[in-house]
Amino acid sequence: MDLKNKQILVAGLGRSGMAVARFLSQTPAAEGSRITVADSRQEDAFGQDATALRDSGITLAFGPHRQEIFENSDLIILSPGVPHTIAPVTRAREKGIPVIGEIELASQFIRTPVIAVTGTNGKSTVTLLIRDMLEQSGFKAVAGGNLGTPLIELVDRQETMDFVVAEISSFQLDTIETFHPLASVILNITDDHLDRYPDFDAYARSKARIFANQRFSDICVLNEADETVLSVSENLRARRFVFNSRRFSENRSWISGRDIWFYTPETGEQHVDGSESMLQGRHNLENISAAGLAVLAVGGTIEGIQSALVKFKGLPHRVTYVDTVSGVQFYDDSKATNVNAVARALESFDMPVVLIMGGRDKGGEYECLKDWMQKRVRQVVVMGEAAEKIETVFRNMVPVITAPDMGAAVKTAASAARPGDCVLLSPACSSFDMYESYAQRGNDFVHAVDLLKKGDQ
Repeated sequence: MDLKNKQILVAGLGRSGMAVARFLSQTPAAEGSRITVADSRQEDAFGQDATALRDSGITLAFGPHRQEIFENSDLIILSPGVPHTIAPVTRAREKGIPVIGEIELASQFIRTPVIAVTGTNGKSTVTLLIRDMLEQSGFKAVAGGNLGTPLIELVDRQETMDFVVAEISSFQLDTIETFHPLASVILNITDDHLDRYPDFDAYARSKARIFANQRFSDICVLNEADETVLSVSENLRARRFVFNSRRFSENRSWISGRDIWFYTPETGEQHVDGSESMLQGRHNLENISAAGLAVLAVGGTIEGIQSALVKFKGLPHRVTYVDTVSGVQFYDDSKATNVNAVARALESFDMPVVLIMGGRDKGGEYECLKDWMQKRVRQVVVMGEAAEKIETVFRNMVPVITAPDMGAAVKTAASAARPGDCVLLSPACSSFDMYESYAQRGNDFVHAVDLLKKGDQ
Protein backbone atom coordinates (compact mmCIF):
# COMPACT_ATOMS: atom_id res chain seq x y z
CA MET A 1 0.00 0.00 0.00
CA ASP A 2 1.47 3.35 -1.09
CA LEU A 3 1.03 5.87 1.73
CA LYS A 4 3.65 8.42 0.69
CA ASN A 5 2.70 11.96 -0.30
CA LYS A 6 -1.01 11.33 0.26
CA GLN A 7 -3.84 13.30 1.82
CA ILE A 8 -4.96 10.78 4.47
CA LEU A 9 -8.07 11.14 6.62
CA VAL A 10 -8.47 9.18 9.87
CA ALA A 11 -12.18 9.24 10.71
CA GLY A 12 -13.01 8.54 14.36
CA LEU A 13 -10.66 9.02 17.30
CA GLY A 14 -11.38 6.02 19.45
CA ARG A 15 -8.47 3.88 20.56
CA SER A 16 -7.80 2.43 17.11
CA GLY A 17 -8.16 5.81 15.37
CA MET A 18 -5.69 7.37 17.77
CA ALA A 19 -3.25 4.50 17.18
CA VAL A 20 -3.57 4.90 13.40
CA ALA A 21 -2.92 8.65 13.60
CA ARG A 22 0.20 8.12 15.70
CA PHE A 23 1.46 5.38 13.39
CA LEU A 24 1.00 7.48 10.25
CA SER A 25 2.76 10.46 11.81
CA GLN A 26 5.81 8.34 12.68
CA THR A 27 6.24 5.69 9.98
CA PRO A 28 8.58 6.31 7.03
CA ALA A 29 5.97 4.50 4.92
CA ALA A 30 3.79 7.64 5.06
CA GLU A 31 6.59 10.12 4.37
CA GLY A 32 5.32 13.37 2.86
CA SER A 33 1.69 12.63 3.68
CA ARG A 34 -0.71 15.19 5.12
CA ILE A 35 -2.78 13.61 7.87
CA THR A 36 -6.14 14.85 9.10
CA VAL A 37 -8.17 13.33 11.91
CA ALA A 38 -11.92 13.93 12.17
CA ASP A 39 -14.26 13.14 15.04
CA SER A 40 -17.85 14.23 15.60
CA ARG A 41 -17.09 15.07 19.24
CA GLN A 42 -15.60 18.37 20.36
CA GLU A 43 -11.88 18.79 21.01
CA ASP A 44 -12.22 19.13 24.78
CA ALA A 45 -13.27 15.46 24.88
CA PHE A 46 -9.69 14.47 24.00
CA GLY A 47 -7.60 16.68 26.29
CA GLN A 48 -3.85 16.13 25.95
CA ASP A 49 -4.30 13.57 23.16
CA ALA A 50 -5.56 16.31 20.84
CA THR A 51 -2.62 18.54 21.77
CA ALA A 52 -0.15 15.73 21.11
CA LEU A 53 -1.64 15.03 17.68
CA ARG A 54 -1.50 18.69 16.71
CA ASP A 55 2.10 18.93 17.92
CA SER A 56 3.01 16.02 15.65
CA GLY A 57 1.77 17.93 12.61
CA ILE A 58 -1.67 16.37 12.27
CA THR A 59 -4.65 18.52 11.28
CA LEU A 60 -7.65 18.17 13.63
CA ALA A 61 -11.28 18.49 12.53
CA PHE A 62 -13.84 18.19 15.33
CA GLY A 63 -17.61 18.47 15.29
CA PRO A 64 -20.06 17.32 12.58
CA HIS A 65 -18.28 15.56 9.72
CA ARG A 66 -17.67 17.89 6.78
CA GLN A 67 -18.17 16.36 3.36
CA GLU A 68 -15.30 18.27 1.75
CA ILE A 69 -12.75 16.75 4.15
CA PHE A 70 -13.76 13.26 3.04
CA GLU A 71 -13.93 14.10 -0.68
CA ASN A 72 -10.55 15.86 -0.69
CA SER A 73 -8.73 12.80 0.70
CA ASP A 74 -6.65 10.25 -1.19
CA LEU A 75 -7.30 7.61 1.45
CA ILE A 76 -9.81 7.32 4.33
CA ILE A 77 -9.06 5.11 7.31
CA LEU A 78 -12.27 4.49 9.20
CA SER A 79 -12.48 3.65 12.89
CA PRO A 80 -14.90 0.83 13.80
CA GLY A 81 -17.11 3.27 15.72
CA VAL A 82 -17.86 5.21 12.52
CA PRO A 83 -20.39 3.38 10.31
CA HIS A 84 -19.11 2.76 6.80
CA THR A 85 -22.59 3.66 5.51
CA ILE A 86 -22.72 7.34 6.59
CA ALA A 87 -23.17 9.85 3.76
CA PRO A 88 -19.64 11.38 3.74
CA VAL A 89 -18.13 7.89 3.44
CA THR A 90 -20.48 6.60 0.74
CA ARG A 91 -20.02 9.77 -1.33
CA ALA A 92 -16.25 9.51 -1.03
CA ARG A 93 -16.43 5.91 -2.21
CA GLU A 94 -18.59 6.97 -5.16
CA LYS A 95 -15.74 9.30 -6.14
CA GLY A 96 -13.33 6.35 -6.07
CA ILE A 97 -11.59 7.26 -2.82
CA PRO A 98 -10.37 4.10 -1.01
CA VAL A 99 -11.92 3.51 2.43
CA ILE A 100 -10.23 0.99 4.74
CA GLY A 101 -10.03 0.32 8.47
CA GLU A 102 -7.22 -0.07 10.99
CA ILE A 103 -7.20 -3.86 10.60
CA GLU A 104 -6.62 -3.56 6.85
CA LEU A 105 -3.87 -0.96 7.36
CA ALA A 106 -2.12 -3.12 9.97
CA SER A 107 -2.30 -6.17 7.73
CA GLN A 108 -0.13 -4.35 5.18
CA PHE A 109 2.71 -4.21 7.72
CA ILE A 110 2.29 -7.33 9.89
CA ARG A 111 4.10 -10.33 8.44
CA THR A 112 3.72 -12.57 11.51
CA PRO A 113 1.00 -15.23 11.06
CA VAL A 114 -2.37 -13.97 12.30
CA ILE A 115 -5.09 -16.04 13.97
CA ALA A 116 -8.30 -14.00 13.70
CA VAL A 117 -11.35 -14.63 15.89
CA THR A 118 -14.89 -13.37 15.33
CA GLY A 119 -18.41 -14.27 16.43
CA THR A 120 -21.29 -12.64 18.24
CA ASN A 121 -20.25 -14.00 21.65
CA GLY A 122 -17.08 -15.44 23.13
CA LYS A 123 -14.53 -13.59 20.96
CA SER A 124 -12.47 -12.15 23.79
CA THR A 125 -12.40 -15.38 25.79
CA VAL A 126 -11.33 -17.44 22.77
CA THR A 127 -8.71 -14.89 21.69
CA LEU A 128 -7.03 -14.99 25.09
CA LEU A 129 -7.37 -18.77 25.36
CA ILE A 130 -5.62 -19.22 22.02
CA ARG A 131 -2.81 -16.89 23.06
CA ASP A 132 -2.31 -18.72 26.36
CA MET A 133 -2.54 -22.18 24.76
CA LEU A 134 0.08 -21.19 22.17
CA GLU A 135 2.39 -19.86 24.86
CA GLN A 136 1.99 -23.04 26.92
CA SER A 137 2.81 -24.96 23.72
CA GLY A 138 6.16 -23.17 23.47
CA PHE A 139 5.30 -20.36 21.06
CA LYS A 140 5.50 -16.60 21.57
CA ALA A 141 2.11 -15.02 20.97
CA VAL A 142 0.44 -11.65 21.51
CA ALA A 143 -3.28 -10.79 21.57
CA GLY A 144 -4.85 -7.63 20.19
CA GLY A 145 -7.46 -6.18 17.85
CA ASN A 146 -10.92 -5.43 19.18
CA LEU A 147 -9.84 -6.95 22.48
CA GLY A 148 -7.75 -3.92 23.45
CA THR A 149 -4.41 -3.31 21.73
CA PRO A 150 -4.99 -2.16 18.14
CA LEU A 151 -3.15 -4.32 15.60
CA ILE A 152 -1.33 -1.29 14.24
CA GLU A 153 0.41 -0.98 17.63
CA LEU A 154 1.75 -4.52 17.23
CA VAL A 155 3.66 -3.78 14.03
CA ASP A 156 6.86 -2.94 15.92
CA ARG A 157 6.51 -5.97 18.24
CA GLN A 158 5.91 -8.64 15.63
CA GLU A 159 9.55 -9.58 15.10
CA THR A 160 9.62 -11.19 18.55
CA MET A 161 6.35 -13.09 18.02
CA ASP A 162 5.42 -16.41 16.40
CA PHE A 163 1.71 -15.54 16.22
CA VAL A 164 -0.60 -12.55 16.51
CA VAL A 165 -4.04 -13.50 17.85
CA ALA A 166 -6.64 -10.88 16.92
CA GLU A 167 -10.22 -10.42 18.02
CA ILE A 168 -12.05 -8.92 15.04
CA SER A 169 -15.51 -7.34 15.20
CA SER A 170 -18.03 -7.12 12.38
CA PHE A 171 -17.44 -3.35 12.25
CA GLN A 172 -13.74 -3.98 11.63
CA LEU A 173 -14.50 -6.61 8.99
CA ASP A 174 -16.66 -4.11 7.10
CA THR A 175 -13.52 -2.19 6.10
CA ILE A 176 -11.08 -4.94 5.12
CA GLU A 177 -9.97 -5.55 1.53
CA THR A 178 -6.99 -7.93 1.55
CA PHE A 179 -6.77 -8.91 5.24
CA HIS A 180 -5.72 -12.54 5.16
CA PRO A 181 -5.31 -14.50 8.42
CA LEU A 182 -3.50 -17.83 8.46
CA ALA A 183 -6.32 -19.13 10.64
CA SER A 184 -9.80 -17.71 11.12
CA VAL A 185 -12.25 -18.70 13.85
CA ILE A 186 -15.97 -17.98 13.58
CA LEU A 187 -17.71 -18.91 16.82
CA ASN A 188 -21.40 -18.12 16.35
CA ILE A 189 -23.72 -15.64 14.66
CA THR A 190 -26.82 -14.47 16.51
CA ASP A 191 -28.82 -11.23 16.64
CA ASP A 192 -26.61 -8.27 17.45
CA HIS A 193 -25.89 -4.76 16.20
CA LEU A 194 -29.18 -4.65 14.35
CA ASP A 195 -29.23 -0.95 15.23
CA ARG A 196 -26.35 -0.59 12.74
CA TYR A 197 -27.06 -3.22 10.07
CA PRO A 198 -30.20 -3.21 7.91
CA ASP A 199 -31.00 -6.83 8.79
CA PHE A 200 -29.56 -10.03 10.26
CA ASP A 201 -28.34 -11.30 6.88
CA ALA A 202 -26.21 -8.18 6.41
CA TYR A 203 -24.67 -8.72 9.85
CA ALA A 204 -23.97 -12.39 9.07
CA ARG A 205 -22.33 -11.49 5.73
CA SER A 206 -20.11 -9.06 7.57
CA LYS A 207 -18.92 -11.81 9.91
CA ALA A 208 -18.20 -14.09 6.96
CA ARG A 209 -15.69 -11.58 5.58
CA ILE A 210 -13.15 -12.96 8.06
CA PHE A 211 -12.36 -15.83 5.68
CA ALA A 212 -13.06 -14.05 2.38
CA ASN A 213 -9.37 -13.76 1.43
CA GLN A 214 -8.22 -17.13 2.75
CA ARG A 215 -6.72 -19.73 0.45
CA PHE A 216 -6.81 -23.53 0.34
CA SER A 217 -3.68 -23.76 2.49
CA ASP A 218 -5.22 -21.67 5.27
CA ILE A 219 -7.36 -22.78 8.23
CA CYS A 220 -10.90 -21.91 9.26
CA VAL A 221 -12.43 -23.10 12.54
CA LEU A 222 -16.25 -23.22 12.41
CA ASN A 223 -19.13 -23.98 14.76
CA GLU A 224 -20.93 -26.95 13.20
CA ALA A 225 -23.92 -26.47 15.52
CA ASP A 226 -24.62 -22.93 14.27
CA GLU A 227 -26.76 -23.03 11.13
CA THR A 228 -25.94 -19.44 10.19
CA VAL A 229 -22.21 -20.12 10.43
CA LEU A 230 -22.63 -23.16 8.19
CA SER A 231 -24.71 -21.17 5.72
CA VAL A 232 -22.23 -18.32 5.27
CA SER A 233 -19.28 -20.74 4.99
CA GLU A 234 -20.63 -22.87 2.14
CA ASN A 235 -18.07 -21.49 -0.33
CA LEU A 236 -15.16 -21.61 2.09
CA ARG A 237 -11.78 -22.18 0.44
CA ALA A 238 -9.69 -22.69 3.58
CA ARG A 239 -9.14 -26.05 5.25
CA ARG A 240 -12.20 -26.70 7.41
CA PHE A 241 -11.94 -27.48 11.15
CA VAL A 242 -15.24 -27.88 13.05
CA PHE A 243 -16.10 -27.75 16.74
CA ASN A 244 -19.43 -28.87 18.18
CA SER A 245 -18.95 -31.68 15.66
CA ARG A 246 -22.09 -33.72 15.01
CA ARG A 247 -20.68 -36.11 12.42
CA PHE A 248 -17.35 -37.40 11.17
CA SER A 249 -15.08 -34.66 9.85
CA GLU A 250 -11.39 -34.86 9.05
CA ASN A 251 -10.59 -32.14 11.64
CA ARG A 252 -13.02 -31.85 14.49
CA SER A 253 -13.73 -31.26 18.17
CA TRP A 254 -16.65 -32.39 20.32
CA ILE A 255 -17.77 -32.25 23.96
CA SER A 256 -18.52 -35.30 26.13
CA GLY A 257 -19.50 -34.38 29.67
CA ARG A 258 -16.72 -32.05 30.83
CA ASP A 259 -14.15 -33.57 28.45
CA ILE A 260 -13.27 -31.82 25.19
CA TRP A 261 -12.10 -34.18 22.45
CA PHE A 262 -10.07 -33.34 19.34
CA TYR A 263 -9.25 -35.27 16.20
CA THR A 264 -6.99 -34.41 13.30
CA PRO A 265 -5.22 -36.86 10.98
CA GLU A 266 -1.89 -35.48 12.19
CA THR A 267 -2.53 -35.80 15.94
CA GLY A 268 -5.12 -38.56 16.17
CA GLU A 269 -7.75 -38.54 18.93
CA GLN A 270 -6.87 -36.54 22.06
CA HIS A 271 -8.77 -34.86 24.87
CA VAL A 272 -8.48 -32.34 27.71
CA ASP A 273 -10.29 -32.34 31.04
CA GLY A 274 -12.63 -29.37 31.11
CA SER A 275 -13.43 -29.93 34.79
CA GLU A 276 -10.02 -28.45 35.61
CA SER A 277 -11.10 -25.13 34.09
CA MET A 278 -12.47 -22.21 36.13
CA LEU A 279 -14.74 -21.37 33.18
CA GLN A 280 -18.32 -22.42 33.77
CA GLY A 281 -21.18 -23.26 31.41
CA ARG A 282 -21.66 -25.15 28.16
CA HIS A 283 -20.75 -22.03 26.16
CA ASN A 284 -17.29 -21.99 27.73
CA LEU A 285 -16.73 -25.66 26.86
CA GLU A 286 -17.50 -24.61 23.29
CA ASN A 287 -15.04 -21.73 23.60
CA ILE A 288 -12.36 -24.14 24.81
CA SER A 289 -13.16 -26.48 21.90
CA ALA A 290 -12.77 -23.70 19.32
CA ALA A 291 -9.58 -22.35 20.84
CA GLY A 292 -7.97 -25.77 21.25
CA LEU A 293 -8.82 -26.79 17.70
CA ALA A 294 -7.27 -23.60 16.32
CA VAL A 295 -4.12 -24.15 18.39
CA LEU A 296 -3.73 -27.77 17.25
CA ALA A 297 -4.27 -26.63 13.65
CA VAL A 298 -1.24 -24.31 13.78
CA GLY A 299 1.08 -26.72 15.59
CA GLY A 300 0.21 -26.40 19.29
CA THR A 301 0.12 -29.34 21.70
CA ILE A 302 -2.57 -30.99 23.77
CA GLU A 303 -0.33 -30.53 26.83
CA GLY A 304 -0.17 -26.79 26.16
CA ILE A 305 -3.95 -26.64 25.78
CA GLN A 306 -4.54 -28.43 29.10
CA SER A 307 -1.95 -26.33 30.93
CA ALA A 308 -3.45 -23.05 29.72
CA LEU A 309 -6.93 -24.29 30.59
CA VAL A 310 -6.00 -24.87 34.23
CA LYS A 311 -4.46 -21.39 34.59
CA PHE A 312 -7.03 -19.34 32.67
CA LYS A 313 -9.23 -17.26 34.98
CA GLY A 314 -11.66 -15.80 32.46
CA LEU A 315 -12.44 -12.20 31.60
CA PRO A 316 -13.74 -9.42 33.83
CA HIS A 317 -17.47 -8.67 33.47
CA ARG A 318 -18.23 -12.07 31.92
CA VAL A 319 -20.33 -14.07 34.40
CA THR A 320 -17.81 -13.04 37.05
CA TYR A 321 -18.55 -13.79 40.70
CA VAL A 322 -18.58 -10.57 42.74
CA ASP A 323 -19.67 -11.39 46.30
CA THR A 324 -22.31 -13.03 48.49
CA VAL A 325 -24.61 -10.83 50.57
CA SER A 326 -27.19 -12.35 52.96
CA GLY A 327 -26.91 -15.71 51.25
CA VAL A 328 -27.41 -14.25 47.72
CA GLN A 329 -24.63 -14.53 45.15
CA PHE A 330 -23.96 -11.57 42.84
CA TYR A 331 -22.53 -12.01 39.33
CA ASP A 332 -21.30 -9.36 36.90
CA ASP A 333 -22.04 -10.19 33.26
CA SER A 334 -21.94 -6.61 31.95
CA LYS A 335 -20.21 -7.81 28.77
CA ALA A 336 -23.46 -9.55 27.76
CA THR A 337 -24.53 -6.82 25.35
CA ASN A 338 -26.86 -8.99 23.26
CA VAL A 339 -29.74 -11.36 23.90
CA ASN A 340 -27.90 -14.60 23.10
CA ALA A 341 -25.20 -13.77 25.65
CA VAL A 342 -27.88 -13.46 28.33
CA ALA A 343 -29.27 -16.87 27.39
CA ARG A 344 -25.83 -18.44 27.69
CA ALA A 345 -25.33 -16.78 31.08
CA LEU A 346 -28.67 -18.06 32.41
CA GLU A 347 -27.75 -21.51 31.14
CA SER A 348 -24.76 -21.45 33.49
CA PHE A 349 -26.88 -21.36 36.66
CA ASP A 350 -28.94 -24.05 38.38
CA MET A 351 -30.41 -21.67 41.00
CA PRO A 352 -33.16 -19.03 40.76
CA VAL A 353 -31.91 -15.77 39.24
CA VAL A 354 -32.94 -12.17 39.78
CA LEU A 355 -31.90 -10.63 36.49
CA ILE A 356 -30.84 -7.00 35.91
CA MET A 357 -31.27 -6.00 32.25
CA GLY A 358 -31.34 -2.87 30.13
CA GLY A 359 -29.31 -0.15 28.50
CA ARG A 360 -29.34 1.02 24.91
CA ASP A 361 -31.38 -1.31 22.70
CA LYS A 362 -29.47 -2.95 19.81
CA GLY A 363 -32.45 -4.33 17.91
CA GLY A 364 -32.35 -7.87 19.30
CA GLU A 365 -35.46 -9.97 19.93
CA TYR A 366 -35.93 -10.33 23.69
CA GLU A 367 -38.69 -12.88 23.10
CA CYS A 368 -36.11 -15.63 22.62
CA LEU A 369 -35.37 -15.41 26.35
CA LYS A 370 -38.89 -16.45 27.35
CA ASP A 371 -38.02 -20.11 27.95
CA TRP A 372 -35.14 -19.13 30.22
CA MET A 373 -37.37 -16.68 32.05
CA GLN A 374 -39.75 -19.52 32.89
CA LYS A 375 -36.97 -21.97 33.82
CA ARG A 376 -34.62 -19.78 35.79
CA VAL A 377 -35.71 -16.19 36.53
CA ARG A 378 -37.52 -15.15 39.70
CA GLN A 379 -37.73 -11.43 38.84
CA VAL A 380 -36.38 -8.93 36.31
CA VAL A 381 -35.11 -5.47 37.17
CA VAL A 382 -34.86 -3.17 34.14
CA MET A 383 -33.04 0.11 33.67
CA GLY A 384 -31.91 2.46 30.92
CA GLU A 385 -33.40 3.34 27.53
CA ALA A 386 -34.60 -0.20 26.77
CA ALA A 387 -36.41 -0.65 30.10
CA GLU A 388 -39.92 -0.14 28.76
CA LYS A 389 -39.38 -2.42 25.77
CA ILE A 390 -38.03 -5.24 27.94
CA GLU A 391 -40.78 -4.79 30.52
CA THR A 392 -43.43 -5.09 27.78
CA VAL A 393 -42.02 -8.45 26.63
CA PHE A 394 -41.77 -10.13 30.05
CA ARG A 395 -44.36 -8.49 32.33
CA ASN A 396 -46.88 -11.32 31.90
CA MET A 397 -44.28 -13.98 32.69
CA VAL A 398 -42.28 -12.73 35.68
CA PRO A 399 -42.42 -9.68 37.94
CA VAL A 400 -40.62 -6.74 36.29
CA ILE A 401 -39.54 -3.64 38.22
CA THR A 402 -37.93 -0.51 36.74
CA ALA A 403 -34.96 1.10 38.49
CA PRO A 404 -33.55 4.58 37.72
CA ASP A 405 -29.88 3.66 38.13
CA MET A 406 -27.51 0.83 39.04
CA GLY A 407 -27.57 1.47 42.79
CA ALA A 408 -31.34 1.25 42.87
CA ALA A 409 -31.30 -1.80 40.57
CA VAL A 410 -28.96 -3.71 42.90
CA LYS A 411 -31.03 -2.82 45.99
CA THR A 412 -34.26 -3.83 44.26
CA ALA A 413 -32.77 -7.12 43.04
CA ALA A 414 -31.37 -7.90 46.48
CA SER A 415 -34.80 -7.33 48.05
CA ALA A 416 -36.41 -9.73 45.57
CA ALA A 417 -33.78 -12.46 45.95
CA ARG A 418 -33.90 -15.21 48.56
CA PRO A 419 -30.96 -16.99 50.19
CA GLY A 420 -29.59 -19.47 47.66
CA ASP A 421 -30.57 -17.25 44.70
CA CYS A 422 -28.22 -15.18 42.58
CA VAL A 423 -28.47 -11.64 41.27
CA LEU A 424 -27.12 -11.45 37.73
CA LEU A 425 -26.31 -8.28 35.83
CA SER A 426 -26.68 -9.44 32.21
CA PRO A 427 -28.03 -6.45 30.28
CA ALA A 428 -28.65 -7.69 26.68
CA CYS A 429 -27.99 -4.07 25.66
CA SER A 430 -25.09 -1.74 25.07
CA SER A 431 -24.02 0.56 27.88
CA PHE A 432 -23.89 3.83 25.97
CA ASP A 433 -27.10 5.34 27.32
CA MET A 434 -25.59 5.66 30.82
CA TYR A 435 -21.93 4.60 30.64
CA GLU A 436 -18.85 4.95 28.45
CA SER A 437 -18.37 1.18 28.23
CA TYR A 438 -19.64 -2.17 29.48
CA ALA A 439 -16.60 -2.21 31.81
CA GLN A 440 -17.66 1.03 33.49
CA ARG A 441 -21.18 -0.40 33.88
CA GLY A 442 -19.81 -3.58 35.42
CA ASN A 443 -17.59 -1.64 37.80
CA ASP A 444 -20.63 0.40 38.89
CA PHE A 445 -22.46 -2.86 39.62
CA VAL A 446 -19.52 -4.14 41.68
CA HIS A 447 -19.45 -0.84 43.59
CA ALA A 448 -23.20 -1.05 44.27
CA VAL A 449 -22.83 -4.60 45.59
CA ASP A 450 -19.98 -3.46 47.83
CA LEU A 451 -22.15 -0.67 49.26
CA LEU A 452 -24.99 -3.16 49.77
CA LYS A 453 -22.70 -5.48 51.72
CA LYS A 454 -21.39 -2.67 53.91
CA GLY A 455 -24.96 -1.62 54.67
CA ASP A 456 -25.81 -5.20 55.57
CA GLN A 457 -23.00 -5.51 58.11
